[in-house]
Amino acid sequence: MTNEVDDDSVDTPISDDDNIEFTGAATQLEWMDQPRHEQIFRDIEEQINSGHAKTPDRSGRKVLDSVFDHSTLMAIYKLMQDGVIEQLNHPIARGKEAHVYHATGPQGAMAVKIFHTTNAVFKNLLKYIEGDPRFTGLKRKHRDLVTIWVRKEMRNLIRMHREGVRVPEPISAYQNVLVMNFIGEDGRAAPQIRHVELENPETVVIDLSNMLRLIWQKSELAHADFSEYNILWHQDEPWVIDVGQAVSGRHPRAEEYLVRDIEKLHSWANRQGVTIPLEDIALHVVDEEGMGWDV
Repeated sequence: MTNEVDDDSVDTPISDDDNIEFTGAATQLEWMDQPRHEQIFRDIEEQINSGHAKTPDRSGRKVLDSVFDHSTLMAIYKLMQDGVIEQLNHPIARGKEAHVYHATGPQGAMAVKIFHTTNAVFKNLLKYIEGDPRFTGLKRKHRDLVTIWVRKEMRNLIRMHREGVRVPEPISAYQNVLVMNFIGEDGRAAPQIRHVELENPETVVIDLSNMLRLIWQKSELAHADFSEYNILWHQDEPWVIDVGQAVSGRHPRAEEYLVRDIEKLHSWANRQGVTIPLEDIALHVVDEEGMGWDV
């Protein structure tokens, strides 16, 4: 069964036993390696290769090998089997922790975020997992951490989406693959807000302050990396992405991360020529009695 997370389970603590569900057990690996499945894997690889058609051969092959290892191909195959993904199309973003692909499914255009399973950078992300009461007693093996991180981002997306924060709507998660609604048009991802010349930046700053408030007060999370790199501009509105590092408000460093988020928003606002005082943004975000600013 695909690792889907619903609203009812979003606050339930996860242990190693119920979180790490690999299809890579010996018998399942043998099942996936049977000849009748080889064509399926070739079909998937052809889709992937076509998406990298403009990439030089050597570097393109290196990218493919680092992202689409055997376990990842099995995870994608499982999601296709379950009817979540119908077609994996082209890459739309590449990062240290993950690559993001445009895909299509029953719900239309989707973003498929594939987390690297061999990248040691995840060891530096333990601080966002340890101390979060939703994730206790977990192993530190790299592959385990990747799966935990995917489930963590899924849960955070559910919380934020449920409370009205503009984030990609989560669809499914399995092993190191996260599937969510695509933010963009005609197969092109929406640009990061840092690349956009805004007509009314003050309105956008107020909008982002309101979303940061919702994340903290309603979703009970601290985003922990609320910057212009993790905000997309789509249909004249900002959308928040990359929420895997977001921590529960009960995390011992949650307030520290919240302050950092507020400072990043204020710094970006200043660069946009918006002179709202830092104290006003901070009070608006944390004041439980206040109302959201009008946009």
